[in-house]
Amino acid sequence: MAKTDSPERSRRGRRRAEPRNKITKLPASIELAVRAAEDKKALEITVMDLRNAHGFTDYFVICSGANTRQIRAIADGVTDALAATGSKPNHIEGYDRSEWVLVDYFDFIVHVFSPESRAFYGLERLWGEADRVDLPATS
Repeated sequence: MAKTDSPERSRRGRRRAEPRNKITKLPASIELAVRAAEDKKALEITVMDLRNAHGFTDYFVICSGANTRQIRAIADGVTDALAATGSKPNHIEGYDRSEWVLVDYFDFIVHVFSPESRAFYGLERLWGEADRVDLPATS
């Protein structure tokens, strides 16, 4: 089997980045953002640790909503929960269209996607060298 035919290699012969799960203690604000997204029934919540991936922020919190109303509710839930602790986002993008809402808190960014936009943009794939943080199960 040639190098390029190997399932572990891409067409260019490079090894594909396998998502690495990492158990780590998250900052309280990120845990709060994850819990707020869970409270609004966000789908497929993922936290990516970008600190070793030379990113412009430390973490991504990525999740999906089933429709525009739920996407806005998730974004609102996160901003409201963090506002209660005195944290305000630096910037919010995409709220009007609600296909991809980005909420920037400097140290971390919350991305709330429609399922179609999440598949199209593929942040988990683009940031494949980042560690994925294992989230504790909720009760």
